[in-house]
Amino acid sequence: MARAAYIVCYDVADDRRRTQIYETCRGYGERIQYSVFRCHLSPTERVQMEARLRELLHHHEDQILFIDLGPVDGRAARCIVSIGKRYTPPDDGPVIL
Repeated sequence: MARAAYIVCYDVADDRRRTQIYETCRGYGERIQYSVFRCHLSPTERVQMEARLRELLHHHEDQILFIDLGPVDGRAARCIVSIGKRYTPPDDGPVIL
């Protein structure tokens, strides 16, 4: 299956939930800013990640965004532009869950 790159970011009101969501996101990708992750996901991994996150968030207080950057080997490889400190894309090594 082709992998796609996603920006996953969250705004979570509760410290405990925020920590749980952070840990979940960390299992799927690389943190690029405080509550922003870049994840290279297969379709199956995307569904699994979304399911885990849905269980954790409070649907009336919290928000998680998935921004599809496209195929990892396509546009997603060059679509993040950094101002200031240089952005280094994640290594495409093995993903450990």
